[in-house]
Amino acid sequence: MKKSILFIVIAFVLFYLNLPVLSYGFLGLPTILLALCGIAIVLFTRLQVGADKKVRLLEKPKKIFFILAGILLVYLVVFPLCTSLPMFRSESYKNLIGKVTDGKKIANHIAPISIDEIRVVDEDLAYLLGEKILGSQPALGSQVELGHFCVQKVGKDLYWVAPLLHSGFFKWLNNQEGTTGYVMVSATNERDVKLVQTVNGKPIKIKYQPEAFFQSEIERHLYTNGYATVGMTDFTFEIDDAGNPYWVVTKYDKTIGFSGDDATGILVVNAESGAIQEYGIDRAPLWVDRIQPIDFVENQLNDWGEYVHGYWNFSNANKLQITEGLTLVYGHNNRSYWYTGLTSVGKDESAVGFVLVDTRTKETTFYKQSGATEFAAQSSAQGKVQEKGYKASLPIPYNINSIPTYVMTLKDDGGLVKMYAMVAISDYTIVGVGNTMRETLMSYKNVYNMAGNKINPNAENNKKFLKSVVTRIQNDVKNGNSFYYFTVKDYPNIFVGSSQLSSQLPVTIVGDSIKVSFDLDLEEVIDVSSFENLNMTKKK
Repeated sequence: MKKSILFIVIAFVLFYLNLPVLSYGFLGLPTILLALCGIAIVLFTRLQVGADKKVRLLEKPKKIFFILAGILLVYLVVFPLCTSLPMFRSESYKNLIGKVTDGKKIANHIAPISIDEIRVVDEDLAYLLGEKILGSQPALGSQVELGHFCVQKVGKDLYWVAPLLHSGFFKWLNNQEGTTGYVMVSATNERDVKLVQTVNGKPIKIKYQPEAFFQSEIERHLYTNGYATVGMTDFTFEIDDAGNPYWVVTKYDKTIGFSGDDATGILVVNAESGAIQEYGIDRAPLWVDRIQPIDFVENQLNDWGEYVHGYWNFSNANKLQITEGLTLVYGHNNRSYWYTGLTSVGKDESAVGFVLVDTRTKETTFYKQSGATEFAAQSSAQGKVQEKGYKASLPIPYNINSIPTYVMTLKDDGGLVKMYAMVAISDYTIVGVGNTMRETLMSYKNVYNMAGNKINPNAENNKKFLKSVVTRIQNDVKNGNSFYYFTVKDYPNIFVGSSQLSSQLPVTIVGDSIKVSFDLDLEEVIDVSSFENLNMTKKK
């Protein structure tokens, strides 16, 4: 009787701690059952060592345990081999990403952006800044720790957001109501760091979280409230536009036997009350930035490239693989995408194309245009300041004056941003660096023009053309390059252009009639895309 009770207790603990998915294709349940069969065999076997030191079997376990163990071994080994091996299911793995649409020009997919909106804070820096603000309140810092930072749009602004989590069992035991808020770090301004502890005057209490215990632990809360039969992954902390905290959890199925993980929807859990809302992919709230887990998309893209000609392609003909990994970028209408380059298998210096995968719908677009991999761009940027020993952050692609461009920060050994870099995706030898983002942009355009390229002034719909008269002009030399700042009649902004943009800029004086083009934005100083001195044109 005691052994039976002990066996039941062990079984309960294994299920309670591991939370196995009760569905075909998931290995958690059969693995626990196999372990329980082994425990039962040991537990219900009675042995005795005689005076002659020989071991005698006094009681052996029932045969049912051995039969169950055999069945479970077959289920765990034979079934996955038969139903999930790429050798037999290569076409299914290839098609799991869905339809891959050919794109024409990646610059048309990634929205043009003002330099004030470029992401200059990466996850590592966000964590440093978050730790700093948490350390400024010792009483709080001793009770909680920062969770994982997730980049997300909050309204129209981009933030890294991380919850405050319990730092141990006893800290949770003394504060079961929940931790007091979250940290927000602007992705575009490292001085904008907030510790948010109230929303609309109401204190925040994050009760349901990964570092809580028993029924307050977020996965167990879902499991015991009707979701024991579905796969759950990617527990992401997000806030809505009003600042209310939630956990966004991806639901997924096994679509290729015991493999082929694919998202089917999300669960949105109120981090304070525990209220659960379930949504399909097409009905998720707009403030939810991502549904497709990064590891799912990585695996599906690699499978799509790996099995392009089926499994038996040992010559690697036309095989593709992703480059550095996936980066979250934002395109038109604030839609977010997973971005990565694709290289031929065995060649990692240059990309044969680039992929954008919608983080909500998994709609995939492949741009077949050669360019630099993220690693090559990082190396090129670091080489530009090699004497300083700075390290480049993971490059993020942007549309800079219709030029697909990698933008990254250059950090010292302490993880602090010291400079910025821009590298043309089409040619990683075109690099601009600077102490500010504006200086970097001007340097980048200068190098781009010197390389024999010309920025197309007609490429974007928000391009403005202006004819006016120069009211003031002054030159400035930075890093050996000449930049000309000027103002014109009846336009409030200051304009700037380099001597490489136009040979007419250095000889332009006050009173000259000019024609310029530039991108419409809210910046005080506007970089011109083209410059023409009409006085000189008339003389010609």
